[in-house]
Parts: sequence; structure tokens; C-alpha cells
Amino acid sequence: MPQKIQKTNVCRLLDAAAIPYELISYEVDESDLSAIHVASELNEDVDAVFKTIVLEGDKVKHFVCIVPGAYEVDLKKAARASGNKACKPIAQKELLPLTGYIRGGCCPIGMKKPFPSYIDETCLMHDYIYISAGQRGMQLRIEPQKLIQYVPLTVCDII
Repeated sequence: MPQKIQKTNVCRLLDAAAIPYELISYEVDESDLSAIHVASELNEDVDAVFKTIVLEGDKVKHFVCIVPGAYEVDLKKAARASGNKACKPIAQKELLPLTGYIRGGCCPIGMKKPFPSYIDETCLMHDYIYISAGQRGMQLRIEPQKLIQYVPLTVCDII
């Protein structure tokens, strides 16, 4: 009998909002928390596995960018999209106190407080995308449009 996957807080939030998703577990490699590793564990196209990055800007203090796994966020494009002149990723030690999530488990859903959030427009090329379910070893398979409406996310070119 297969082991039942423990739902995360992100799952409970999506359940309460009646947003359909699939929760998928994978083997975590503490030495490689990259989305590329996650995609290979899921046997999925890395362009459909999205990572969540928290940035700080010179005007809008904190904001979130969600980009396909093999890409880095373009800081100039992210700054422009968010109304900043410049931005940079937050220090890793700030991630947990700011969002409630650790590196490799950061999700745009259920952060400690809502931040302006942006997702790369390539998400619309997929029927489903994968994002962290809020902890390492768990991914959500979700329709991009449902995620965009729920968070809410601004769709733009940020890679």
C-alpha cells in the first residue's frame, strides 16, 4: 500500500480555495536544491519546473519572482516590472523570517505576508507547471492560470 503524502500548509490553502493541484513528492539532495535536479527527479521538462525567488528593490522593498528552473531572473527586467530602478536577491538568512519558507521550499502561496509577485510569461506555454509545495521534497503540479489568479501574479518577461 503506497504511503500517504502529508499535505502542506500550501495544499490546505489551495483546498480551501477549491483550486485543483497534484501534490508530488521527490527525493531531496541537500547538496543540490536546484530546479534542474527537481525536474530530473520528477522526470519533467525543466522549463515546466518553476523556482520562487524573493528580491528586494530600491523602491518596493520586497517582491517575488517565479521563473523556469533552468533560468535566472533578469534583475533589470525584474526591477522594471516591480517599479524599482534596481533590485537584488535577498540574503538567504532573510528568507525564513521574511516568508516562512526555507531555500528549496519557497512557494509564492502562503508566505507570512503578501508581496507583489511576478511570474515569467513562459508559464503560459504549459498546461501545467510545477512549483514548490512549501517544503523540500514536495512539488505542486498546477495550471498556471489557476496559480496566477490565486496568488495573484503579474505575468511578464523576467528572464
